Amino acid sequence: MFLDDVLTRIDDDLPAAIERLKTLLRIPSISTDPAHADDCDRAADWLVSDLQSIGIKAEKRKTPGRPMVVGHVDGDGPHLLFYGHYDVQPVDPLEQWTRPPFDPAIEDSAHGKVIRARGASDDKGQLMTFVEACRAWQAVHGRLPCRITFFFEGEEESGSPSLVPFMHENAGELRADLALICDTAMVAPGVPSIAGQLRGMLKDEFTIHGPRIDLHSGHYGGPALNPLHEMARIVASFHDPETGRVAVEGFYEGVHEVPEELRRQWESCGFDERSYLESVGLTVPHGEKGYSTLEQQWARPTLEVNGMWGGYTGAGTKTVIPAEAHCKITCRLVGDMDPDRLREKIRAHVEARLSVDARVSWDNDLDGSKAAVMNTDRPEFEAARRALSEEWNREAVIVGMGGSIPIAGYFRDILGMDAMLIGFANEDDAIHSPNEKYDLESFHKGIRSWARVLDALTGKA
Repeated sequence: MFLDDVLTRIDDDLPAAIERLKTLLRIPSISTDPAHADDCDRAADWLVSDLQSIGIKAEKRKTPGRPMVVGHVDGDGPHLLFYGHYDVQPVDPLEQWTRPPFDPAIEDSAHGKVIRARGASDDKGQLMTFVEACRAWQAVHGRLPCRITFFFEGEEESGSPSLVPFMHENAGELRADLALICDTAMVAPGVPSIAGQLRGMLKDEFTIHGPRIDLHSGHYGGPALNPLHEMARIVASFHDPETGRVAVEGFYEGVHEVPEELRRQWESCGFDERSYLESVGLTVPHGEKGYSTLEQQWARPTLEVNGMWGGYTGAGTKTVIPAEAHCKITCRLVGDMDPDRLREKIRAHVEARLSVDARVSWDNDLDGSKAAVMNTDRPEFEAARRALSEEWNREAVIVGMGGSIPIAGYFRDILGMDAMLIGFANEDDAIHSPNEKYDLESFHKGIRSWARVLDALTGKA
């Protein structure tokens, strides 16, 4: 009955939990925009107050950027650390929202009720699933089931510039037996998922320079080098047009094939390729040939062009040959790929293909992170998997993730901790786009799931 009472409390308190989430969602905590610095402070203050209301010793910690929220509660058994972030993405393009992005509302959808607002899924709704599970546990039993550290960041959506220094400076305080992260998605609606591996990230940006100034296309068209033409040719050389493989020499160094047993698990995990593609207006996968969509997304590296520009882009026509062209790229990394070595290979690829009179300059302020592989052999993973399966009435699966969550690697490298990533988002949540939403089923069952996971990890049943 120990757990049943907590689950009943969660069900009874759901309307109040939704109202608390709405209150947090109304705070426009956009970390990348200095105009919203005070809003980030307000969000941190709200979380501190909310944690304190359930008996957690919490406080706001200053950083050179947005504040951290750190809370502690003592207890027996394992020491768990829960991480989430309270900052959100910008809302542009605002005109594509069907309602004000910071005016949360419950709406009907084809799959049930959702709460729509910026941050509903990434990551305020997810963060609050754990807090609400702890609230219910405290209300029923007067204490939490074990020692827990709460660690909420305010700069995740703007590159986490304060995170690594803060973790180094507070390593002794933050170190725990296991980190829990709720900033991930389910592989398919209703299929509870634990992330076993995350792709890393490499960012780079370069400019191709040609003539000293913009040129008249009538006076210089033909004999002049056009940096936009150069950029198009070089970008086209990044991939083999027949196979989709990245054509940069040495790009696949450190990449490993997916073990056959894991590949079979992924094939039966409930992923719907057709729906995945159709939801964004596509009909067939366009990536590396010879690999399934899930393998491409979770276990294969990529080189993507995120933006190219130069010359005149305003209304009407301007007959100009631009002096410069610009490009932003990102790579998703897997296995043992080294972001620093890969950056050298990509830059060498570009520089070797420059025409006479063209030169390239690089943005040297961009960073990278390695892929992260979780230690899923730890018994806690199987305990959590069983707990999730019980709540969702569906076998939980160990999956990969196409995105990058650097904090998982930082927990390993800085604090020597393994991390377990459990999230309840769905692929159609539009987390960085207009009209972001979070399914109320994800919120409700997410709270219940964390209560079950806490029970399983601490043996309180």
